[in-house]
Amino acid sequence: MAFLQAIGHTFLNGVETLGRLILFALDGLLAIVRPPYYPRLILKQMIEIGYYSLPVVGLTAVFTGMVLALQSFTGFARFSAESAIPQVVVVSLTRELGPVLAGLMVAGRIGAAMAAEIGTMRVTDQIDALSTLSTNPMRYLVAPRLLAATATLPFLVLIADIIGIFGGYIVSIYKLGFNPGIYIHNTLSFLEPLDVISGLVKAAVFGFMIALMGCYHGFHSRGGAQGVGGATTNAVVSASILILISNYIVTELFFAR
Repeated sequence: MAFLQAIGHTFLNGVETLGRLILFALDGLLAIVRPPYYPRLILKQMIEIGYYSLPVVGLTAVFTGMVLALQSFTGFARFSAESAIPQVVVVSLTRELGPVLAGLMVAGRIGAAMAAEIGTMRVTDQIDALSTLSTNPMRYLVAPRLLAATATLPFLVLIADIIGIFGGYIVSIYKLGFNPGIYIHNTLSFLEPLDVISGLVKAAVFGFMIALMGCYHGFHSRGGAQGVGGATTNAVVSASILILISNYIVTELFFAR
């Protein structure tokens, strides 16, 4: 009976946490559409999420494109299909690797920062002070981060796609001996608008998930510095898991037959 009781207790705690997360997300969405608005905070978060994340995302994208070209050449050479490398690089980056890797990098950087910042405000009673001053914490702290992450990550992913494709181009031309004109022609002729659109939609979903988990875990952190550290870890892990789950769901919606 103790074993069954432990299973039931874990299940109920999971359901309770899921319900609390859904209610928090709904409150955040309502805070986005209801005034007052804080454009200065939104712009600040956009710069923090987009501009300052660009170096790590760009570095990840360029080496991903380079490795993808090398690995594709190694595999396709066995079937004399080296000409398909431009198509593989561009589709893989725009549909999957660009959004997912950018999302994971931003989750590790921004999700942790949001959880640490809001968690510190929670344990030092600054959030309670905002409520005392008649400022809604959801509208002041959560809504700008949700909106900025959702709007900024697609632009970040678009830049990452371009950098990653350029990385594959560099390796293919200067190491694998491809003709530059033919490589560019094959890349542009095979790329479809749906490939790019699906990746940008994924990026918007990932951005919302990252900001949601960072704000949620920071908002509900307890126990001083140790609680803030746990909230930071939980924010990164949960955001990464949700990115992988939502990646499959969005892919199913776009490309299922």
